[in-house]
Parts: sequence; structure tokens; C-alpha cells
Amino acid sequence: MAGEIRSVMALPAALTMQVAHPAIGAGVDEHSVFRTDPWGRGERSLASVQLWVYGGPEAAEEGRRLRALHRTIQGTDAHGRKYHALTPANYGWVHATGFPVYRYAQSVLARRPYTEAEEHRLYAEWLQVGRILGIADRDMPQTVEEFWPYYRRVLDEQLEATVVVRELLDTDASVPAPDRGPRAARLLLRALWPLLLPPFLRLRRFLTIGLMPPDAREVLGLEWTDRQERRLRRFGRVVSVVVPLLPERLRYLPYARRARRAVRRGGV
Repeated sequence: MAGEIRSVMALPAALTMQVAHPAIGAGVDEHSVFRTDPWGRGERSLASVQLWVYGGPEAAEEGRRLRALHRTIQGTDAHGRKYHALTPANYGWVHATGFPVYRYAQSVLARRPYTEAEEHRLYAEWLQVGRILGIADRDMPQTVEEFWPYYRRVLDEQLEATVVVRELLDTDASVPAPDRGPRAARLLLRALWPLLLPPFLRLRRFLTIGLMPPDAREVLGLEWTDRQERRLRRFGRVVSVVVPLLPERLRYLPYARRARRAVRRGGV
């Protein structure tokens, strides 16, 4: 699941839920390069997630690198409260958001909610990824049944529409043209970017809010109409039909493709 292109569509929803936590939002606001290098930041974040799941020995090294990177991220949030990125509650929430977002996106983009057994397996595997990142078991609910009260408490007591949340959903934001890929493609995108940026920002907002679990969407006060819900469900129907028909090189990201090949060859 984590290596399929459908998961990429869900990542902005998880990121927005993360930065809705005041401490995390402040850390990203003050220390991230998401404004000046959004494409590079996105590429690095996606590669990091893929390493956690498919990296083998590299996964543990990536977990250590991330903790070292976050060691100096600290400051004061919008409410005047001190924060540190590695405070267990903060670091744990960043990781925790993946579970409800992946779970909800599955029901929209695959049109088949997880069975109870699959949901428990997903959560157990997500906990294992958390251990790779250095999150202690005592700092995360250990079962699905324990997760939902924790999740609801964070939503009700801590999340808010922070400055960064509003920026990530802004349809008038100033986002530089993509600077990755072949030179010819970059030059073409740069020339067309004034025309492409407005629909890109509208699509980003639509998928970010639409693939966010409805209870989180409600807590953040994000408007979502019945019409938008119908559009999302139509989009999900198309994705659920088209993606499984794609060849593996288009359906899966590079780390996932290599891992799948290794399994087929009898590797681990």
C-alpha cells in the first residue's frame, strides 16, 4: 500500500493533520523549507517514507538520521508555549496521522474499506515503522482499540487551523514551478506555470481536504460540501479502476518496485 501511487495522493492530508498540531505547525513554520523548496522537500519526504517501509537496513539508518535532524528543532508556538520536535507527544502525532489517513483513503481510492483483520494488521505494521523511527511503544497506543480514543483526544483538545494549515490549503499561494525531472520538461513547466498553478492549487486543496478523515476535517473547520463529496467519490471510482490496470512501473514507486522484485526472486 505505501509504495503504490494512490498513497501519494493521501500524503498531503496527513501532512496537513500533522501541522494542525500547534507545536508541529510552529516547527514547520520556523524551520522547514516548504515555502522556498516545496518540490525538493516533497521529494525528500516521499523518499524517506519509502525507506521506512522498504529500505531494509537503510530504514534504521533513515530513522536515526531523522531523529538527528529534528534534535535542534525547537522554539515557541503561536500560543507562547515552548516546543521541541522530539517531544514524544509531538513526534508520535506526526507518525500517528498516517494510519487514519491511509485507512480513509483506502475507502475512497480503492472503494473497499479494510476488513477488521486488515485494519489491525495495518496498525501493527504502522507501529513497527514507528519503532524504526525511534518511537517507543509507551508513546503510541498499542492497539487499534486504544488508538481511536487517543486520536479523538488530540483532535478535540489540540488541533487547530494553524498558519501552515492555511498556507497548504491556500488557492492563491505562490508556489514555484517544479524544478525536478528532464530539463526540457522543467523549461516547459516554467513557461506554462502561470496557467497551471491555479488549477494545481485547487486540486491540491480538493484532495487534501477530501482525503482527510471527516472528523479531522470538521475539527479544523474546513468546508466540504455534498457536491464536493460526490466529485471525490467519482474521482475515487476512476482511480479504483485505472490504477490496478497500470503496469507495475507506473503503479508503484521505485523503492516498492525493487522490494516487490526482491520478494519474487526469493529475497527479503
